[in-house]
Amino acid sequence: MEFDTKTPPYSTSDTSSFAYISARDRWPVIITQGIDDVHRETMTATDPEVVNEGKQIIAELTKLKYELQHDRPMTLIPDDGYADIKEYNQELEALGNPKWFGVPWLFAECYLYRRISSFFYLSQKWKSYDLFARQKMSTFKSSRPAVLELAGRYKDIVTELESKHTLKGAKTKEELEAAEKILFIEMCEICLWGNATDLSLLTNLSYEDIQKLQGTEARKASEKNIVVNDLNAAFSVLYEGQRAGKTERRVDIILDNAGFELFVDLILAGYLISSGLATEVVLHPKRIPWFVSDVVPKDFADLINALADPQAFYSTPSEDDKHTGKSPQPLSDIEVGNLSFLFRHWSTFHAEGQLLIRPNGFWTEGGSYWRLPTSNPALFEDLQDSELVVFKGDLNYRKLTGDAMWSPTTPFSEAIGPLGPGSGLRILALRTCKADVIVGLPIGEDERLRATDGGGGDSGARKWAWSGKWAVVQFSDQKT
Repeated sequence: MEFDTKTPPYSTSDTSSFAYISARDRWPVIITQGIDDVHRETMTATDPEVVNEGKQIIAELTKLKYELQHDRPMTLIPDDGYADIKEYNQELEALGNPKWFGVPWLFAECYLYRRISSFFYLSQKWKSYDLFARQKMSTFKSSRPAVLELAGRYKDIVTELESKHTLKGAKTKEELEAAEKILFIEMCEICLWGNATDLSLLTNLSYEDIQKLQGTEARKASEKNIVVNDLNAAFSVLYEGQRAGKTERRVDIILDNAGFELFVDLILAGYLISSGLATEVVLHPKRIPWFVSDVVPKDFADLINALADPQAFYSTPSEDDKHTGKSPQPLSDIEVGNLSFLFRHWSTFHAEGQLLIRPNGFWTEGGSYWRLPTSNPALFEDLQDSELVVFKGDLNYRKLTGDAMWSPTTPFSEAIGPLGPGSGLRILALRTCKADVIVGLPIGEDERLRATDGGGGDSGARKWAWSGKWAVVQFSDQKT
């Protein structure tokens, strides 16, 4: 806590904030969905130990939900064998053992998911269970139209890049750079808007809702909603590194959601390697199930296995299909071919050491990323070796900025504190806005957005930043 920003954080006690709305309305729904998931798994289990422990986990989840909804004091997390429990409990005590609706939002939300994970770690038969996995893959299957569209686009692009090492119609160096910049921006915006299907925010998401959030038309319509866009600057540093002939040019991606968003993250990673803008890409997932849909290592295997046999994955009826009597349309040969191309392409990059996966316990600690240099100096030094560190999604943005009540015109590099000036890091944040904190806006922009329909107006609430409709792409270059 001593290394955090002194700017006050958003709190669950502020009834005009999304922190309060989130704690009051979203978290009980998420816990209830977790209870339902464990109940479904327990009902089909044949091992008596699995059944008994499942019932105990359900009881713990039910107790947690009760404490939250009745604003009881937040209790110490029992020791489940992992070192971060000590830090969580020390911080809870330093906060004065608060109640649920009187605590910094960022810590409370991290505490919620860390406490849930302890229920599973303290069991014997459920230690590796991800109570959100079913939702993640179900949503990825529902993303079929956008997945198929992007698979075809990706195959065409990387085939062109790898066969000719140039782009159609580009003749001069200036034309080539302009064409590559356009392609880079498109890939990054695909990656940005993939975050629109965050399961922790969209707790009741239909197949039709998902399709509206994805695909080319949705992205084009949303371009005007990127209120700060520093992609040109990010492209320039990668392009100059490539032109300078640097032999090792690593890009790191601090991941956010699994399913469709992980799919588009891999689209970006594969493109960066194929284009030569990076020689390797390191992906950073979470160590434990986190914020409903965040990526854990197993999510890579689940997604790759789906692509290994796409016909079986997309043609097998889901539980909802069975209930409604629907039968999914089989994939065409071209669609199977495009998805199989992705499977082979990404598997090759991984096998050759160009696409790496590095989980780290730091990403699920309870505090902000202001603590990184002192909390995990080895990880901090490792990231300094990267040409560009991409932070995906809303939670990573909240942690970068300390989830604090900054003036919206505060420069992004200032708001990220120790990861800003003097850090030796080059950071790009891709964030669709789903929380109150916002920095780096031009003067008057926050007021303009508050005045839009549903933007909050004079209510004191920054409602425009809650829905994921608006986005920021912000860059901080502190490489010396």
